Amino acid sequence: MNKATGGGATALRAALLLVVPAALLGAALAWALARPDPVQSEAPVRALADCAGATVLGLATLPRLHDRLEPPWRLLAGLGGLWAAMEFAVLACEAAQVVGVPLGRLGVGQFGDYLAHVSGGQVGIAILIGTGVVTGYCTLAYRRPRHATADPVLVFAAVALVLRPITGHMSQQVLGSVLAAVHALAASLWLGLLLALALVTRTRGEWAARLPRYSAWALPAVAAVTVTGVCNGLVRMGGLAPLIDTGYGRILLAKTVLLTGLLVLGWWWRRSWVPRAGDHRMTAESSLRRAVVEVLAMALVFGLAATLAVTA
Repeated sequence: MNKATGGGATALRAALLLVVPAALLGAALAWALARPDPVQSEAPVRALADCAGATVLGLATLPRLHDRLEPPWRLLAGLGGLWAAMEFAVLACEAAQVVGVPLGRLGVGQFGDYLAHVSGGQVGIAILIGTGVVTGYCTLAYRRPRHATADPVLVFAAVALVLRPITGHMSQQVLGSVLAAVHALAASLWLGLLLALALVTRTRGEWAARLPRYSAWALPAVAAVTVTGVCNGLVRMGGLAPLIDTGYGRILLAKTVLLTGLLVLGWWWRRSWVPRAGDHRMTAESSLRRAVVEVLAMALVFGLAATLAVTA
């Protein structure tokens, strides 16, 4: 059997929807670790927005991973719209936080003032423009795929993904904005490209051709995530005691533990899964199962990271 057909593969692909509860679980875990330190209310929505943006970036990167892969424009348009909606929700939560009212009581005038006069609101507008362009372009590309290329999607998605990190707390450090941009893009590519492969790869032969190339891309992405994360953590913490004494430190410690587990898993699968899949010695369903496991683990880390970004 070359194809991952039947109920097993369908169920596994449907299991990718568990990215949503996995990211929310990561945010909830971070909230529990942060107490009694304050955490802003937009953390869960930001986790979902980050996952949606990473998926868009991954799907748009597929043609660069393998020359026979075409962007799934219809799926990209739908996910782009979902990403834009999530970013709007993040922006509304941020506005309510700044104004000091519950989200349900945020007035139109208050929201408008936040967008016009607060830097966070202006950054949010830029992100909405970016995600809107991605959605609109992918919708047009679905109708006229022969005249479309994924390059504009890559550019606008990358910019939208880094705008908040480069204007956040890391921007106050030396080279902090650069580190934040590299960290955000590398993490998004690591998650998004594997999730994209799981969505579009169907046969054992396709996994054999694509998985080794993904592994080659994932290695520098993982290295970039690790190095930039360590640099930021060392500068922000200033010692070991804050890792236990502060909510930010406890979330960072949990994220580091989970990331270390992902690194070990990636090392093991680079020695076992990737060679076997590349030699056509593993079924498509088995490869899909491993991809789903890793994607869900990464989504959990994304939930922690999103909460970390808005923790005092």
